[in-house]
Amino acid sequence: MHPIVARNRSDLTEARKGGTLALVPTMGALHEGHRSLIRLARERADEVVVSVFVNPLQFGPGEDFQRYPRTFDADLAACREEGVDVVFAPAADEMYLPDRQVSVSAGGMGRIVEGASRPGHFDGMLTVVLKLFNLVRPDLAVFGQKDAQQLSMIRRMVADLDVPVEIVGAPTVREPDGLALSSRNRYLSDAERRAALSLSRALRAGAGEPTPARVRASAAKALAEAPPELEVDYLALVDPATFLEVPDAYEGEAVLAVAARAGATRLIDNAVVRLGR
Repeated sequence: MHPIVARNRSDLTEARKGGTLALVPTMGALHEGHRSLIRLARERADEVVVSVFVNPLQFGPGEDFQRYPRTFDADLAACREEGVDVVFAPAADEMYLPDRQVSVSAGGMGRIVEGASRPGHFDGMLTVVLKLFNLVRPDLAVFGQKDAQQLSMIRRMVADLDVPVEIVGAPTVREPDGLALSSRNRYLSDAERRAALSLSRALRAGAGEPTPARVRASAAKALAEAPPELEVDYLALVDPATFLEVPDAYEGEAVLAVAARAGATRLIDNAVVRLGR
């Protein structure tokens, strides 16, 4: 089955078939991780829409907006193989008015952890996600756990703004050697890719520990042994609902998150850890 390609609002309206609708928002350059989101959406809904839009609002100065891979023909083929009904691929001027004034504010949660390294990123991400929800009108939307803070913030936005969309989180998909799948992995040289494996090694080292202090210590030790091609940005052990650092006495579920640059490529990863009894 060939997906319908919708380029604008009227195309979207004409493409609707009815029934339960799932949205999988992407920036394209689809890989097996994206395919896993699509399969989950396919299981949950009668109709699946995949959006392909490289959102300029979530890229800061000096980031890789111009360089970000754009592979629409391959993306369309992947959507066809996965049984997607509609691919929504708007141009920037279809998504944003030239005199746009109003955006979504991510609040304090958007300024910590990943947000501290990428000011304004989560404002831009939430703005485009809310616009996609308003345009596509899905019953549910599927996002990957690899972008754990993004997933948490989307859930917060939906709760705070009473957006009638169910948010479904999907597990991180990894290469056989443990590297989390990312559209940016294609930028890595062989040496940088080997260095990038230190991220998943650090997460595995920390995830088996019973207390916050030991989680942090074991993960930090693994990162300290990383090759010189890897420049660590942060290692954080946070509450999954707020992304604030958990105290030493914390018990329950937490997210161990890490970000680093391998050469010029910025990578993020995380693991859910369970602390205490």
